[in-house]
Amino acid sequence: MTDALARRSFRDRATPEAIESVHNQLDALWEDASFVPDMDRMTFTTAVIEAAANVVQHAVPESAAPVELGVDISIRQSSLEARVSAFGAARPEGGGMEPRMPGNDAESGRGLALIRALVTTVTFTRQDGTNVWILSRDSTPA
Repeated sequence: MTDALARRSFRDRATPEAIESVHNQLDALWEDASFVPDMDRMTFTTAVIEAAANVVQHAVPESAAPVELGVDISIRQSSLEARVSAFGAARPEGGGMEPRMPGNDAESGRGLALIRALVTTVTFTRQDGTNVWILSRDSTPA
């Protein structure tokens, strides 16, 4: 595996303000990774923000402590990877990977299906009270 050419990390309470902070980290990341094509930037950013928003909106604390959102992003010459973590969260309903589309009238529930459409792979792991979604997207420099 090649070394990362650009990295950003974020960890704080899983609040709506955290989404803006993750977005700011992504904006700064693209300044360091100008070789990433615009389409890859846009789709990867959308997937990461959607995953982070899902943690903020849907993570249920496993104990009395609040859930924390963690996002670690690594950019390599030909791949983009984000680890989106829900620290202190209970295991999600459906195991964390169910990409079922809701009915046409539903107002939510499309997040994982959208993420899967935007990246090359999505995996879910759970370890020590932390849910982790790993999003990766293959990228060919412009």
